[in-house]
Amino acid sequence: MIRMAGVHKAFGGKPVLAGLDLAVARGEVLFVVGTSGVGKSVTIKHLVGLLRVDAGEIWLDGVRIDHLPERAYGDIRRRVAMVFQSATLFDAMTLAENVALPLRKHRGLGATAALADARRRLAEVHLDGLADRFPAEVSDGVRKRAAIARALTLEPEVVLFDEPTTGLDPQSARRIDRLIRELADRRGVTAMVVSHDLASIFSIADRIALIYQGRVRACGTPAEIRASADPVVSQFIHGRATGPMETPGF
Repeated sequence: MIRMAGVHKAFGGKPVLAGLDLAVARGEVLFVVGTSGVGKSVTIKHLVGLLRVDAGEIWLDGVRIDHLPERAYGDIRRRVAMVFQSATLFDAMTLAENVALPLRKHRGLGATAALADARRRLAEVHLDGLADRFPAEVSDGVRKRAAIARALTLEPEVVLFDEPTTGLDPQSARRIDRLIRELADRRGVTAMVVSHDLASIFSIADRIALIYQGRVRACGTPAEIRASADPVVSQFIHGRATGPMETPGF
């Protein structure tokens, strides 16, 4: 479904991605992991044109997209949704109104029909009783789930999650995990998840890709990653303060 080949990206002359290669199968839940600042969020932002590659190729469902003009990304962003680390909901709108907004803007639904559809979608993420609440009236976990419901309004084939469980209590984090897994299992959605949360990573991932020094250092199933003899992989999954990841610059 997704293929990134030889992707390079630098900021202010400092390389972040240095020839990254990664492939994601249709319907797969792939976690992109690594230390802070290693380029995990940078990687997924290229898929929706928020960042453009300095070199390399990005393919979506067999079509190369990295060279497309900005106006062509409207269609891609309907197929590839992104859930940001912050829920990015409009404070002055209820949860239902937030979810209804893309239905009105991109599907042309009237206010009544869009709100009815939004309530149905909130029920799918187990928020049917909170549709009329404002973002400030609910928890971070509820806001994250509402953001997921909004991301699904245009029936995307791919959903990108940027640190979806950061800042959540363990119970709320596990609810988000279950939602991501349900998207893949019930709806066939392909999910790329940027995360530091080892509980999430090893409970719902089909595969895990570890980025180190601008490239994918290791990619495999949770069992394969746990069994890896690579000292970089071992340091990350065991959370050790000392090891090869102390290398300056990354």
